[in-house]
Amino acid sequence: MYTYLDRFVVFLQTEKRASPRTVEEYQKDIFHGIEFLSRLLGVSDEALEPGQVTPAVMRRYLSHLAGAGLSRNSLLRRLAAWRSFFRFLCREGVLKNNPLRYVSSPRREKRLPRVLYPAEAKRLVETVAVTDPLRLRDRAILEVLYAAGIRISELVQLDVGDVDLGGGYLRVLGKGRKERVVPAGAYAVEALKAYLRHGRPQLLKKHHGRFEEALFLNKAGGRLSPRAVRDIVRAWALKAGISGRVTPHTLRHSFATHLLDGGADLRVVQDLLGHARLSTTQIYTRLSVEKLKRVYNKTHPRA
Repeated sequence: MYTYLDRFVVFLQTEKRASPRTVEEYQKDIFHGIEFLSRLLGVSDEALEPGQVTPAVMRRYLSHLAGAGLSRNSLLRRLAAWRSFFRFLCREGVLKNNPLRYVSSPRREKRLPRVLYPAEAKRLVETVAVTDPLRLRDRAILEVLYAAGIRISELVQLDVGDVDLGGGYLRVLGKGRKERVVPAGAYAVEALKAYLRHGRPQLLKKHHGRFEEALFLNKAGGRLSPRAVRDIVRAWALKAGISGRVTPHTLRHSFATHLLDGGADLRVVQDLLGHARLSTTQIYTRLSVEKLKRVYNKTHPRA
């Protein structure tokens, strides 16, 4: 099974051109499944064969995960990884049929995403006092995430050449390697100018390897990782006194919701977010409706 998994990873990277995070998550999910399924079937993980994974066996695996407290959305992600893996095995002729077609998907949890109020988003970015290169970087990161609504994977892939400060645009490489151009906004542009002028050159001096084109750098002068960006957002949210869990995706959700609240067209927001389907963007209309209902219930005398 591990040999097939190695081939599947190469397929994801080269033919599907999946993002590094997607490849990492699929690989991790399938690794975990191999370990459990081999114990369940009483074989070593090296000896496990794809043909041994029947619908009944996969259902037991999903039942085990649910019993361990995994959310339905996480179960869906695990099943999606295995289905994709087995579709690849069918394509390669390892399997004649995909047995996971007969495994029903758990119903997805319909949770509305966390969104900051405009005042909270303002407080978050303005909490960063730009006194040194790292704070200049952090302020620029927060401004860009909120002003452009880009994904964390898109942010860390940005190179200096992807930034048009004169036009106020970013060239972003999204899911499926699809490129789009998004406006950055005046505040983000000013933060980027300050970072590129006074912050990034200082960080780049610490880089001892090849010249790094990455826009956002770590302390050693290399490309910043997604985990580091999550830590940066979380740390500044705590310092800003914002309760609850705040992530880079919280800023993306806030970006979309605040645009719609301000009267932006749904299809424009879809293009800015890089969503392939309008239905994905429509969740933000639900958020706006929920806000209207809260205001109505709070203010109308006969609500």
